[in-house]
Parts: sequence; structure tokens; C-alpha cells
Amino acid sequence: MFHFSASTAVNLALSVLILFSLITWTMIFAKGWLQWQLRQANAVFSKRFWQAPDLAAAEVAAEQGNSPLARLAKVGFDTLRSLGDQHTLAHTGDRQAVMERGLSQQVKKEQHRLETGLMLLASIGSTAPFVGLFGTVWGIMNAMQNIAVSGASGLEVVAGPVGEALLSTAIGIAAAIPAVLAYNYGVRVTRLTVSEMEGFANDFLRLAVQSEGKKES
Repeated sequence: MFHFSASTAVNLALSVLILFSLITWTMIFAKGWLQWQLRQANAVFSKRFWQAPDLAAAEVAAEQGNSPLARLAKVGFDTLRSLGDQHTLAHTGDRQAVMERGLSQQVKKEQHRLETGLMLLASIGSTAPFVGLFGTVWGIMNAMQNIAVSGASGLEVVAGPVGEALLSTAIGIAAAIPAVLAYNYGVRVTRLTVSEMEGFANDFLRLAVQSEGKKES
């Protein structure tokens, strides 16, 4: 069992790093579970949507779904339904442009949801090593002061306090690496999901335009 330095600054740095590590691993498991659920929900909805015989059945699937793609489709259907009212400022202009604006806004909302927590992981990944370095520097300073007061300078006297101080840097790096890896993975998954939503939005817009063209003809 480690014997930490009695220095308040070192103990504070170690406490902060342990807190960072707990937050990081909690977010890794929470975000990982959420991203897995969203992928499964998107796959189920996408299959139901494209197997629907018409837009009415597809709208039912959107109402019953609870995934980014389902919410995107619901916004598209709501916008399509509200386009019959051309007496408000929100619905003035080209109908296709109104649809594109509504779908684009929903994609951004879903992107913001997916990015929740990523900034915290990035902050932990960038600051944890410096917190550990601060604890190390302060611990070494404290060890040198104690050595100067005692007057002893042998290796057996220096090794213990300096080793305790260096432990702070090791813990800082150990806390930063998972946070950085989790952040990079989260960014990649977010980009892939946003790309999938943008593709779905384009396909939905094409179907909506074709449907409106058939009604007018």
C-alpha cells in the first residue's frame, strides 16, 4: 500500500487525479452503452422505415421509434404536414428549402446530444498530466526541504520522498490516456452518426419531394 506525502498540495493533486479517473471511466461506460443503444435503435428504425409500403406507414414507424433517425424522420413528417399552412413567416419561401432547414436543424440538435460529455473528456485528457506534474514538483520541493532540515543526503533518504512525488505524474498520465482515447473514439462515432443522419435527411427530402410531385400531378 502506497504511503502518500504529507504535503497538502500533493494530496490535493492526487485527489483531483483520482476524481478525474473516476469521471473518465464512468463516462466511458455510460457513453459506450448509450452509443451502442443508439446504433441498435437506428438499425431497427432504418429497417422498418425502408420496408414501409408508403410514407404513411413510414410515419408510424417514426412515431414509434426512439432514435436519432426516428426523431429526424418525425421532424421531417411534421414539417411536411405543416407546409400546408403558408400564412406564417416560418413557412414562407421555397417548400424544399423549408424542409432542408428543418432537417438540418434537427441534425444539429442530435449532434449536440452526441457530443455531450466529450468536452469534459478532452479537458481531463489535457489537464491531468499537468495536475500530476504540479504534484510531482511540489512533492520534490517538499522532499528537498525535509532533507535540508534533517541534514541527511543519502539515497535511502531521497528515494522515498521523490518516489512518492513521481507517483503523482504517473497517476496523471494514467488518468489522461483513457480520457484522450475515449474522446477520440467519441468524436469518430459522432461524425459517423452525423454522416448517417445527413444521408438519411437527403433521402427523406427526395422522397418528400417525389410524394408532393405526385400529389400535384
